[in-house]
Formats: sequence, C-alpha cells, structure tokens
Amino acid sequence: MGGLPSLKPADTLSVCPDRQQPHLGIHAVTVFVRDQDQSLRFYLDQLGFDLAFDARLQSGDRWVAVAPPDGTAVLALVAPLPDSWEHKLIGRPTGVVFVSENVVAKYEEWRRRGVRFLFTPRLRRVKYERPGPPPLSTEPSTSPSIVPGQPPVWGGVFTRFKDVDGNSFSLIGFDEVSREIEAQRRRTAEKLESERRGAQELEFAKQVQARLFPQRLPPMETLEYAGACVQARQVGGDYHDILDLGQGRFGLVIADISGKGMAAALLMANLQANLRSQCASASDDPERWLRSVNKLFYESTHESAYATLFFAEYDDRGRRLRYANCGHLAPLLLRCDSTIEKLDSTGTVLGLFKEWDCRIAEHRLFPGDTLVLYTDGITESFDDAGEEFGEQRLIAALQRHRELPPQAVIASIVEEVQQFSPHEQHDDITLIVARCLR
Repeated sequence: MGGLPSLKPADTLSVCPDRQQPHLGIHAVTVFVRDQDQSLRFYLDQLGFDLAFDARLQSGDRWVAVAPPDGTAVLALVAPLPDSWEHKLIGRPTGVVFVSENVVAKYEEWRRRGVRFLFTPRLRRVKYERPGPPPLSTEPSTSPSIVPGQPPVWGGVFTRFKDVDGNSFSLIGFDEVSREIEAQRRRTAEKLESERRGAQELEFAKQVQARLFPQRLPPMETLEYAGACVQARQVGGDYHDILDLGQGRFGLVIADISGKGMAAALLMANLQANLRSQCASASDDPERWLRSVNKLFYESTHESAYATLFFAEYDDRGRRLRYANCGHLAPLLLRCDSTIEKLDSTGTVLGLFKEWDCRIAEHRLFPGDTLVLYTDGITESFDDAGEEFGEQRLIAALQRHRELPPQAVIASIVEEVQQFSPHEQHDDITLIVARCLR
C-alpha cells in the first residue's frame, strides 16, 4: 500500500553496546481503569494477553501491566483516584492501535470470548498518500463489511472494540503488515531452528571433547593425583592429560590453547592428537618428542595459533620428575616442609615458530610433596573490583587444603575461585594436583 512505512523486524533491533546511540524503548502505555483485578481478567481471559508484571510500589500503589502474546508492547492498567482528572478519561478512546495479519480471525475469536466490538471489520477504499494507517473513525462506513476468505481491495481493514471500562481500542490490518508479519514469523522460526541445531551441535561437541580428557587414570605406586577442567563455555581450549609412557613412567600434561570457544576446542583436539600419537618417544628423548609435536602443531594451525604447555615425565620408582615448561604458568611444587618451588619456563610456546627447541629440567619428589599444575583461568579470575585471584591466593589455598586428597583439593580451589569471582566465568579453570605418597 503506497505511503505505509515498512516494519523493521524485531530480530534486527539491538542495544548499541558502545552507547554511542543509547537504547530507547517504550516502557508502557497507560490505560486508566476502575478496577485493576476486573480489568486484568479481561485482558488475560478474553484478549489472551500475558501478565507483564504485578507489583506493589514503595508508595503503596499497585502497578499492573499486560502485554500481547508477541510482547511488542505493554499496557499499564492504572486505577486513578475518583476525583482525579485521569478518572475522567476512563471509558474514552485510548488511541491504542493493535495490529494483526488477520483482523477478521481475531475479531471472531475475541467476539466469541465476549469482547464488545463497535462494528464488524471494514475496509477503506480511499488510498491515503500520507504515511501511516487511515483515520480510525468510529462513524459507520459506506464500505462493505469484510467477508472471510475474500481479500480486501488494497488491504486496509479495521474495527474497534471496548474493554470492561468502556475504553476503546482499534484493531487494524494491512496486506503489507500481514506480509511483513508472516515474513518475520518465518525469520523467527528459522532463527529458532538454527539456534536449536547450533545448541545441539555444541552439546555434541561438548560430549566429544569430554572424551578427550583422561577416561582412565593409570595407577601409580608413589603418586596419587587427580585432574579437572571447569569450562567457561560448553567447549574450551584448556587441556590436561595423564599418559602411560611405559616402564613405570607417566606423563603429566596441561595446556592452554589461544582463543576461546569452538576454535580453541578444535585446536585443543589437534594438540591432544599430536601429543598422544607421538608419546611413544617421550621417555627416550623428550626434547625430540616435543620438537615433533611443535612441528605438527605449527603445520596444521593458523599462523597466529599457539598453545602454552607443561609436560612432566614422572618416574614412579625413582620419584624423579623431568619436565619442559613451554611458555606455561609455572607449576607449584609444595615441599613437605612448606617451602615452595616454581617450575619456570624452559622454552617458548608451541605453534608459533617452525624452528623450535626447549630444554629439560629435573626435580626429585619426596614423600609429602605436592605438585600443582594449573591454567590462568584460576589466577586471572577477578572480583567485582577488578582484582585478580592471583598466585598468592592460590598458594594460600593450597597450603590450607594440602592434607586433603587431590580430588578434594581441586574441588576446594575451584570453589574458592568461584566465590571470589561470582560473576560469569570468563576462562576455563583447569588443575592437576599430584601428591607424592609417604
């Protein structure tokens, strides 16, 4: 219809995040009524509206509002004082216009529920040049009533109805509006279906990634240990593993992939595959093994992708720990006498450089010593003031809980981090705690 402004689909509306153009919306349109409960029943039972809110304000006044099923607007049902000027507005035209893609069907539905209409739906044969709908006059029209199944000449259909207080409203429909509403319904349905499939695929990815973490923990004679990963999203880029290297040697691995979400999860799976496929040579020559892992990771990932990695080979009989720290946060070694040693970097991160090398360092563990591997999701968690949990809080928590079994230590640390940072988790939290048995 010429001159009628096109509708902007609701799914294209958004709040401007940078606040260059502050978001503006309609809070509510006021309708004055005599009895809020009686009026509320009309809107809920006869018009099929939803209750938007029903609250008692600090002043003691009751604030009641309803909304049509699509939630595009809110009507506040206000009961003014009998001697106020607002009370005089009850029972008069409200100026509120409802739009439907099928006015006739809505008319028949509401009429069966007892809604009072001023006249049957009519169409206007006058084509208006100015923007907007035609005047919504309550005067009888010479245009014929609309017969269901017969399309109007150019789609301008309207009627008026009253609520229980005599407040009158307009109900209109245009072919252009109908087409846009139907198109928006299709867009919404397609969006919901896409979101459903996306959520289903994410859940499947989460299950697949969960299988990449150790499913069976190989038993050791001199070391008790546990590992856990609390992901910030359904999938993430943190990785921990326990590898059986044979001949009483075991590999303890923790890694943090650059990025977050699905991209990081794919890189994590890539690194895990490279580590496990090459681990047969880890005990014999760990430097050569790590160079091979770096080469494979470098060749199969984007140029900006990288991973921090800590790998330690533990000799179960000799209690010897040989390790390489590839740009990862320094694991903490809590000695039985309460002193702390840090296992600092011995090389740079994996995946950024084709020519890469690292050195192997070594420590001896003694009964009562505790080794803690972790990712920055712990130390970089922050509170409402922006202060990070930090390494010192982690050390203090480990010293408080060091007598607990490794699994209980992990649970306690995770709980303390989540209490310190109660808002949305921004990064994966991953820990391996291993205690040398007495």
